[in-house]
Amino acid sequence: MLIGQLSVQHQLDEQLPLDLGDDADIESVNDFLRRAARELKRLQQALSRKQKGSNRRRKAVVRVARAHSRVADTRRDWQHKLSTTLIRDNQAVYVEDLAVAGLGRTRLARSVHDAGWARFTTMLEYEAARYGRRFRRVERWFPSTRMCSVCGRVKDRMALDVRS
Repeated sequence: MLIGQLSVQHQLDEQLPLDLGDDADIESVNDFLRRAARELKRLQQALSRKQKGSNRRRKAVVRVARAHSRVADTRRDWQHKLSTTLIRDNQAVYVEDLAVAGLGRTRLARSVHDAGWARFTTMLEYEAARYGRRFRRVERWFPSTRMCSVCGRVKDRMALDVRS
């Protein structure tokens, strides 16, 4: 799943785009979140069938709350592990300032919201400060894919299949 694209600058001042969608660990978290969504759906349907004020309804409410808590804890744990790994392995991390509200209206909406982009970038920021690394946000209109990595010249037009 596409979560965003980070540009990682190494000690040799070369920049590598790091696409977070290719990692197997990310896929396992997405699989967990999909299974958890199905489980939440099932538990909430069961809750809606219970009579208000009954003991079984109270128990169902607790089950739904536990499922929500499990999802939130897993997402937060994954974000902490990934942000720590990225910051420890790289001297500088540049993050594109994504329009999450706009991405939330596309076919990738569930993946975008599951990623928790705002919290993830906040974690990257304080992890960078903690480990003495450089963290910068890059505005979304910055022409990084059209810019020459050697001289810095920006091309006016460039086909999408040529951009890297």
